[in-house]
Amino acid sequence: MKRVLALVEDGIASLALLVMVLLPLAEIVFRRAVGRGIPASQPIVQHLTLWVGFLGAAIAAREGKLLALATGTFIPHGLWRRAADILASAFGACAAIVLASGGWQMAMAERAAGTNIGAGIQAWVAQLVLPFAFTAIALRIVWRVGRISGHGGSPVEAELAPPRGPTKVGPFVDRALASIGLLAGILFLRVPSILEAHSLWPGFVIVVVAAIVGTPLFAILGGTAALLFMHEGTTPATILIETYSLSVSPTLPAIPLFTLAGFLLAEGRASQRLLRVFRAFFGWIPGGTAVVCAVLCSFFTVFTGGSGVTILALGGVLFPALLKDGYREKFSLGLMTASGSLGLLLPPSLPLILYAVVAQIPIEDIFIGGILPGILLTAMVSAWGVREGIVSRAGRYPFRASEAIASAWAAKWELAMPALVLVAMFSGLATAVEASALTALYALVVQAFIHRDLSLRDLLRAFGECVTVIGGVLIILGVAIGLTNYLVGAQVPAKLLEWASTHITSRLMFLLVLNLFLLAVGWLMEIYAAIVVVVPLIVPLGVAFGIHPVHLGIIFIANLELGFLTPLVGLNIFLASYRFKRPVLEVCAAALPMMAILGIGVLVITYIPWLTTGLLGLFGHS
Repeated sequence: MKRVLALVEDGIASLALLVMVLLPLAEIVFRRAVGRGIPASQPIVQHLTLWVGFLGAAIAAREGKLLALATGTFIPHGLWRRAADILASAFGACAAIVLASGGWQMAMAERAAGTNIGAGIQAWVAQLVLPFAFTAIALRIVWRVGRISGHGGSPVEAELAPPRGPTKVGPFVDRALASIGLLAGILFLRVPSILEAHSLWPGFVIVVVAAIVGTPLFAILGGTAALLFMHEGTTPATILIETYSLSVSPTLPAIPLFTLAGFLLAEGRASQRLLRVFRAFFGWIPGGTAVVCAVLCSFFTVFTGGSGVTILALGGVLFPALLKDGYREKFSLGLMTASGSLGLLLPPSLPLILYAVVAQIPIEDIFIGGILPGILLTAMVSAWGVREGIVSRAGRYPFRASEAIASAWAAKWELAMPALVLVAMFSGLATAVEASALTALYALVVQAFIHRDLSLRDLLRAFGECVTVIGGVLIILGVAIGLTNYLVGAQVPAKLLEWASTHITSRLMFLLVLNLFLLAVGWLMEIYAAIVVVVPLIVPLGVAFGIHPVHLGIIFIANLELGFLTPLVGLNIFLASYRFKRPVLEVCAAALPMMAILGIGVLVITYIPWLTTGLLGLFGHS
């Protein structure tokens, strides 16, 4: 029965994602053929994003793949780790059940209002996914504490940890203790005066402890927002209203659709074809294989958004290739770890899209602004690879025109993908969402029907994994916007601006302080949550100090790119540890030179704004 329910859940989410691909494409055809689009197509796609995101989050909870701070993984196995797991599960369940109640309140309010999203679909029906998903998440968080042996919230350990064997206490007691969180959440909802009548500091202490022991990030952000709102006597439905508003943003569907394209590439043999073509063109130079790895990883990360797919998909091919060609193991490990986030500044990177949505700037502008900085960071890592190739006397591949032409012809469909996106968007043929749907369909057709790399089972797996990753990200974004709404209402941006105006006397000093602040944010917060929470706070500061809004965005994402290599959130560190079967500290040490290189690159991007704004002026977007 459990398996049947899981298949139904996976099927609904994957079907919703498929419809998200097809509707924008039909919109392009209808607009060209009859001069108008499909009625209610856009709002339906937007609400399908809501369903894909939160059903995906429920699936991620079922599989133990909700993102969390990695600090829980440093807690020793045994009694302390089990206690940490129970506390993390209790807090996560408490936050989820409070958010579920807020979602239900919002849906019932919309039902009374009778809002129609189009095609006769009532808004409240679409919103029901929120209370359903949060309730399922709460129950699954509690259930999994009895099944997984101390994964501490890490998405890597959660995915791979074996079922727990017999213990003295037993899974039943673990679940019973974690269920206290459910009861606490219900108590707070029924007697909100408990929170209204007391100081916030004990609650904040509990939140910090819960974050350290590995509570999922959505619960930390959502729980904090609920604590702040309920302390002021405001219903948690306020958080879910903001969650709903972000989830149905007109451009947000581009994120799951571009991610789907990345997963389809990863499931096929695209990596082998691209490795062959890049090696044919660059393998002759010193460090050629290292350069190929950096360029190829950048290509994949553009479509997967730094979600870790690049390391998992390409690691099995590129890491052995580096070792075989004579590169040192420590260098190879560091290169693959850092390269997993290269490409975040290149269009159509998902963080670029989200930043544009939150900061309310044109997506096309930030795409253009990221091109030169993205190339710079990739070139700097490649240059270090050239140095390593010379030092270690790594193997090189002689350039042969026949092989270069043959490999390029074999990989022509994959090489055309970035051009397809840019032409579709900048020619006016398609919007960002339509271009993302076109890219997803293109990847599907190329991998499944032209190259025939994907079977039906592979396609189902790609859709399922995409839904899970998107769910783990969108649930964080959804609750983070609620916390942001509270901070804005509390006039935090205005207070920051007042402080900065008093204590920071120059633009250069502001940029230095901004870099240090964003580096700290990258240590503590996953990139998508950071965009939603922090961007509304720093945008007014950027305006006050005369920073171009696109330049500010590129500085922000470049700094957060370093966050993938830091040990608290540092998803690349833990994915590389799993993928290459190396201790976390060994991976951290191997990645240090790459962190230094990228850090220098961030400073260059920060203090040479022409790298960001030069092409904008050339294309008339300044």
